[in-house]
Amino acid sequence: MLEPGRILLVEDDDHLRLTLADVLRDEGYSVAAAATVKSANSLLESASFDVVILDVMLPDGDGYAMCTALRARDAAAHDAAALRQGARILMLTARTLEDDLVKGFDAGADDYLKKPYRLRELLVRVRALVRRPTAPVAGTKVRLGDVVVDHGARCVRDEHGHELAFTPTEIDLLLLLIDSAGRALSRNEILDKVWGKDVVVDERTVDNFVSSLKKKLRWTPTSPFAIKTVRGVGYRLEMA
Repeated sequence: MLEPGRILLVEDDDHLRLTLADVLRDEGYSVAAAATVKSANSLLESASFDVVILDVMLPDGDGYAMCTALRARDAAAHDAAALRQGARILMLTARTLEDDLVKGFDAGADDYLKKPYRLRELLVRVRALVRRPTAPVAGTKVRLGDVVVDHGARCVRDEHGHELAFTPTEIDLLLLLIDSAGRALSRNEILDKVWGKDVVVDERTVDNFVSSLKKKLRWTPTSPFAIKTVRGVGYRLEMA
């Protein structure tokens, strides 16, 4: 039996929603299900969730906008603990263009699965998202240009001390790069350590997340740090 996790399933296809909810419950998860953005938001107002499984196409809106709104709500949270415990988001879509995948990550998704998907693969990805991160070293802080990464608090703050909006997966990736500073990490190694060894994720997912990190860290060619592409391998964080 898996470690209990709270799942919000947002899917407008009645058959798929009911089937998937039953499968997740059989796996030991607590599941709430919604067919619309409106009903999903009502559930989010009354409960907290570890993972939101979010369909892109919904009758009263789209998953991208809902994902963006969820991340904005996390960023506006007054309780820092609530911010860091924000739900991880797995987006489901029949769209196959890479631009759609990038759009999902830009909206704040932690993972992205294309329909039709294998049920086993979805369960593996959910398990990886529910999994609690390993405890970091308390009190460790690293400055990257004009932002500070607080390892113990699992957050990033700007020069004024304000917490910036990073998804849990972005934080996991950033902390891995910091802990491995100066060492080249292969894309497969990054996928294994951030997403999990038994999760099937396209290697380009790493590239998209690195691009997102650079934007959020306000990286420029003059910054005193860089996430370097190591040709044929992966990425290396360099700090002055």
